[in-house]
Amino acid sequence: MLHFDIGILYSVKQLFTRPGHSIREFIEGKRVRHFKPISLVLLMATLYGFLYHYYNIRFSNTTSGTGVDSAEFNNWMGSHYAWVTLLTIPLYTIGTKIAFKKQRYNLVEYFILNTYIASQRLIVHIALFPLLYFYNGTSTMRTITLIIYIIDTVFIFWVNGQFFNNLSLKRTFLLTLLGQLLFLISLTITI
Repeated sequence: MLHFDIGILYSVKQLFTRPGHSIREFIEGKRVRHFKPISLVLLMATLYGFLYHYYNIRFSNTTSGTGVDSAEFNNWMGSHYAWVTLLTIPLYTIGTKIAFKKQRYNLVEYFILNTYIASQRLIVHIALFPLLYFYNGTSTMRTITLIIYIIDTVFIFWVNGQFFNNLSLKRTFLLTLLGQLLFLISLTITI
């Protein structure tokens, strides 16, 4: 866990220049320059969790029309986001495996794909953390988190578009939507 080398910089750069291609290359055995996916996601999750707790990020206190305190739920999710990210990787993996079942990848390879995508999401969240800090406790937090979710989704489409380069972009887009839907269903069932 404490072994850091140039691989982390290489992997982060690859996740933002050619993410799908580099993940596919890692799966195909070109691993020498890459940082291990689980180590990367653990490192990014730890860093994000530290920032979130150190700066005491909180959502404004608002209740929805159903009487449910959405700020309380959002605060819980935000303060445990690193753990939630780690625990949802298998759910993303199942959704991806089902949606892209005709591809040649196995469950472990889909797990690697989704672990790198989770790392990429965490890096984006860390990069956008100043927005969370600036709008901490305000009603604008809801908008900020929605924008971050949209950015996450765009990155997932981009990664899958490169990773599944044998499919048309339209087909990859539709299968990615299906994978996301299956993830949301499995997350709802799990919760």
